[in-house]
Amino acid sequence: MDAVDNAEIPPSHDTTAFLMGDNTSDCQNCCGNFTNGINGFEDEDCCRIIITINVSGQIYETQLRTLQRFPETLLGHPDKRKRYYDPMKDQYFFDRNRPSFDAILHFYQSGGRLRRPLNVPVDVFADEIQFFQLGVEAMSIYQENEGYVFEADAFSACGASLLNEKNKEVLPTNKYQRAVWLLFEKSDSSTAARIVAIISISVIFLSIICFCLETVPDLNPQMKRMEPDPEPEVFKCCCGNDINSTAEPAVDVTEQPEEPHFTTNPFWIVETVCICWFTVELVSRFLSSPEKKKFCFDCLNIIDLIAIIPYFVTTASLASAAAEDAPAATGQKGISLAFIRVVRLVRVFRIFKLSRHSTGLQILGQTLKSSFRELGLLLFFVLIGVVLFSSAVYFAENTDSNTGKSTYFKSIPDAFWWAIVTMTTVGYGDMHPVTVQGKVVGSVCALTGILCLALPVPVIVSNFMFFYQRDVANKKREQGK
Repeated sequence: MDAVDNAEIPPSHDTTAFLMGDNTSDCQNCCGNFTNGINGFEDEDCCRIIITINVSGQIYETQLRTLQRFPETLLGHPDKRKRYYDPMKDQYFFDRNRPSFDAILHFYQSGGRLRRPLNVPVDVFADEIQFFQLGVEAMSIYQENEGYVFEADAFSACGASLLNEKNKEVLPTNKYQRAVWLLFEKSDSSTAARIVAIISISVIFLSIICFCLETVPDLNPQMKRMEPDPEPEVFKCCCGNDINSTAEPAVDVTEQPEEPHFTTNPFWIVETVCICWFTVELVSRFLSSPEKKKFCFDCLNIIDLIAIIPYFVTTASLASAAAEDAPAATGQKGISLAFIRVVRLVRVFRIFKLSRHSTGLQILGQTLKSSFRELGLLLFFVLIGVVLFSSAVYFAENTDSNTGKSTYFKSIPDAFWWAIVTMTTVGYGDMHPVTVQGKVVGSVCALTGILCLALPVPVIVSNFMFFYQRDVANKKREQGK
């Protein structure tokens, strides 16, 4: 051992025997047991031995103590890596994916930080984690970050079977409840489930189309009655007096036709059919759900509930107004119509029900959720720009040199709208500066808006590509079964 301690670099054949674990007595005396990690080394020179690793022709060099940080892995355990040693070239040879090994080696160098290279598929990198035996914790972090569903038998060596049991979806124990749950929740579970999904998508589109068409007055006479009556046009004579000021109001002697009941409206009938389907679908999924609490707080289920509530509120309001006497209902007619308009507006959220059947909408939702910080930063920058440039354009347009000229900016809050429109490069033209200094402020506002909008775009695009590639990898794996 004195020879090893005093030598700066051990001979090549001695290093070979040392790394392969042939000289076990010297190894234990100098470096202790490999499973003790870095703290088990008593001689610092032994820990600084350079190990050469060849990965499909790409040469890597690292210190022995770097690999010893994880002694249970393939590279960290001498007995596990011994079979890959090439004594002729004094190096370890691995016929593995080269881009992946950059991240594998960084896992040892950084003390456990694992990140997949962007040019490596999800399943390929998972194979490398399994081969180099990075452990259950590394596989758990990787699965959590990537959202990749691993097969229990394929990655049992890394403990992925335990992860699958933990993340495995819970199904109802009752046979009939499981059948109903798979029928409405998993469209790819059977042919009947696919038919139910097609019906659901068709009903959603029908409901959205009716929601849009019922606002056309020619198609829905009830919308004409909901519109306020136009103000009577006043004509003036040559002397300046109103012609209609002394005229007696015209009396309509004809009897007004009775207003039809709202249940005879064809749009209400179609809406009722759609709501019946949505209600049956939601109730069936709730009753067959294995986890009621998780079901109630799921975002998509909340959207489903919001989509059907406006129908019952609107129907109750219309039925209550129809049951009252005409004189009593006249005073509350304006309030009822305004309330119905607000409630009907909530029905527009019904379009988000398509996200249950659309992978693209789900990826978009995940992208916005992961980019929440960047979007908040964007709104903060826009808010600063709106306050800054609205104040600048107000004072630029209301200077002494602009005396006698009309301006669109009566106050700083009035200029908020102009600042937002200019920063987003929309430019409606309803408000615009008329002075030279105001136009300079508008030009700077437009350029600043472009920069503010462009800053978070790369991050959002990167997040979208991450979720998109992950979804493609999962689909490829499912198709390869």
